Amino acid sequence: MVRAPAGVLSTRGEDVDPTDPEVVQLAADLVATMRVSPGCVGLAANQVGVGMRVFCVDVSEHPKTRTQHGTFVLCNAEVVASSRNEKAREGCMSVPDFTGDVKRASRLTVRGELPGTGEVVVFDTDAFEARALQHEIDHTDGFLFLDRAAGAHAIYPRQTYL
Repeated sequence: MVRAPAGVLSTRGEDVDPTDPEVVQLAADLVATMRVSPGCVGLAANQVGVGMRVFCVDVSEHPKTRTQHGTFVLCNAEVVASSRNEKAREGCMSVPDFTGDVKRASRLTVRGELPGTGEVVVFDTDAFEARALQHEIDHTDGFLFLDRAAGAHAIYPRQTYL
């Protein structure tokens, strides 16, 4: 897992051909890594040192989830519509020692391409899945949640629980 301040985390990833076998393998690797990482609900390629616009998300087990689309991987994803900004606490595996309050849209429409087929998908989501998607899209664009926090006063040491 790449940790801040590694340069790959602050650099926009390259757009990819979602049908490229290397991208398909990367997609599978991201999902496998997410599944073995406790508490992880999303993982972007640059978090594993690969500067490509690919990420996976699965919020289905998270208690704050309302709408969810299961486990999926998107390539070259972008937000096409958003509304209802809300502030909430976020954490990140690439910033393991801190969390922060970040304002993000709670309703979202996202467009991306599926690895393997290259099929373009557009879907709507809300609540926690919307937040997770924006967090991962930010990663592919070279941003961390720290870049979106309201300032130093909105960053906190991560709490550890026994």
